[in-house]
Amino acid sequence: MIRISRITDYGIVLMAHLAARGEQSPCNAREVAEATQLPLPMVSKILKCLAREGLLVSHRGAKGGYGLARSPAQIRVTEMIGALEGPFGLTECAMHPGACAQESSCHVREPWQRINHAVHDALARITLADLVGPRPGAIVPLESLGVRTTHLDTQRGT
Repeated sequence: MIRISRITDYGIVLMAHLAARGEQSPCNAREVAEATQLPLPMVSKILKCLAREGLLVSHRGAKGGYGLARSPAQIRVTEMIGALEGPFGLTECAMHPGACAQESSCHVREPWQRINHAVHDALARITLADLVGPRPGAIVPLESLGVRTTHLDTQRGT
């Protein structure tokens, strides 16, 4: 199974929470932790990391806290993943060419690189605004997120 880390998952939840607040005043780590029901130490760590990476801005003072550095429509899922996970790659050779001793004779390297690019491109089309747009229970057509679904119908035999 290909998965993102718990920290990245939580980081995207925190970003979505801040995006859903709109233009309200900054929100401190304790408020974000309470609203998202995530542990405060982890929330603090993630918010600091996202601010360091330029996705959040940190405001000091009594009414300080964190806010988005840009509008939700300008923040891509790949940026959030990259800020918390590092470079995006499904395989080691996609992330670090030359790291694998089998690379020169590997017959699946090029197809994996194509898959890596396709997944990266699909995630790059999804913004933070897409993640917070519809409310729970709403059905979101995959096409609205830039995901082609025509191949899904042929796989089911329809």
